[in-house]
Amino acid sequence: MHDISTRRRPGPGLLPSALASAVIGAPLLLAHAQPAAADVSPAPVTVGAGLQTNFYECDKACIASPGTPSEPGGSVAGFALDSIRLYVNGGVTDQIKFTFDTEYTGSGSGPGDNKVAVLDAIARFEFSSAFNIWAGRFLPPSDRANLYGPYYANDWAPYVDGVADYYPDVATGRDNGVAYWGDYGPLKLQVGAFDGGSLNSAVTDKSKVLSAARVMWDFWDKEAGYYLNGTYYGDKHVLALGLAGQSENGKTAWNLDELLDTPLGDAGAISLESEYQKDDGLVATTASHGWYALAGYLLPQVVGIGRFQPLVKYSQKTFDAGPNATLGTIVPGYQLKTTEVDFNYVMKEFNARVGLYYLHQSSNSLLATGGTPSEAGVKLQLQM
Repeated sequence: MHDISTRRRPGPGLLPSALASAVIGAPLLLAHAQPAAADVSPAPVTVGAGLQTNFYECDKACIASPGTPSEPGGSVAGFALDSIRLYVNGGVTDQIKFTFDTEYTGSGSGPGDNKVAVLDAIARFEFSSAFNIWAGRFLPPSDRANLYGPYYANDWAPYVDGVADYYPDVATGRDNGVAYWGDYGPLKLQVGAFDGGSLNSAVTDKSKVLSAARVMWDFWDKEAGYYLNGTYYGDKHVLALGLAGQSENGKTAWNLDELLDTPLGDAGAISLESEYQKDDGLVATTASHGWYALAGYLLPQVVGIGRFQPLVKYSQKTFDAGPNATLGTIVPGYQLKTTEVDFNYVMKEFNARVGLYYLHQSSNSLLATGGTPSEAGVKLQLQM
């Protein structure tokens, strides 16, 4: 399993202030961290890989897969190699480390597909649980959904709803920059400054630095490290609440997220995840807000080499204004609703799982696809 440092509304003025406080307070934090004596011997290098592939069938339009119907309002079916990743972790010492991850971007027909790209390139200075500095390309402080990514998500299509990970990025949720992060018992702090030259950003002057911050409180078991999980499959008792925000050139976006993920004794394990997000011109010129709720249940019975898990997720995304395909005008209160239903077979948590999935989207205006699209398929994930 890919593992980095154990796996995995602030107003416009609060984010820069939080960043400044972290930078100014860094020497004090280091002084009180009381790390163990430095080990100058080289840290071991580990290599891993991950793969996601699926068979899909779409009606009217594909929601999460790369297929396109041959005619408007038609259907399409096919196979897709969604992603394959190579993970490399190592270091100079036990406290000075590096991460280099690449991703093959899948078998779609878009201009960014069928290529190998840099995913993460991180210089990691990890002195203690309370004092860590990362620099390079990685996931900025943002919502839980971005910090667990597609390989550690509970569902198969976490980002199609326009709610999860609705932040700017230069590539796959990442940006180039520097961040401080630390764990203080149940409290996790993450704050950083990033390039902000993102493709999916509404900021007109991208020469300004983007600031990002996140604070999270674990009420039960501690989630150590920078990255997070969408579920722990009954291995932890987790009740976590997180608040994150980003700001660039006076434009902001923020979110509040929650995860309850816990075993139920001999009755299996349950996951309840939710998020509310608000964009005030950082990602899109039209302001928007949205929310989602997810519920998953891991059955207690072992069948063969794994356990079954039914899961459902529902989201609503609302823009202050949006398109009407029939009238050709902008209408107020454009809303997109997304439903996902999964039935998974979990063999070895995130290292080996397969599942049936169904996606359906609708809006309060007629879409250019000729109606409400839906998609169904079978998805497989392997990771080592």
